[in-house]
Amino acid sequence: MPKDVSVMVDPRVAPQDCTTMAEVRVGVDALDRALVALLAERQGYMDAAARIKPDRGVVRDVARIEDVVAKVKAAATEAGLSHAIAEPVWRTLVDRCIAYEFGVWDKTR
Repeated sequence: MPKDVSVMVDPRVAPQDCTTMAEVRVGVDALDRALVALLAERQGYMDAAARIKPDRGVVRDVARIEDVVAKVKAAATEAGLSHAIAEPVWRTLVDRCIAYEFGVWDKTR
């Protein structure tokens, strides 16, 4: 059973309440630290995928990539995140995760 991983975000002023660039920067830095923690956990799933996938040829799965991007775009719409940010960020993230997974797969075989 996976452990419960809660990502804590440091205290910050809500974006709509910021009145100084210092407050904006504190908020951005707090969120960046939380995103790094979540990305580290996501990387752990790439380690697991490399361990589980029996063949290097299945590391890149185009249908799965498009499924992930579609789900992210739906979540972005719900959260109010611009698709102009969400889609290229996730396509880059997925691309880098696949490259990482190839490296892990090669190292463990």
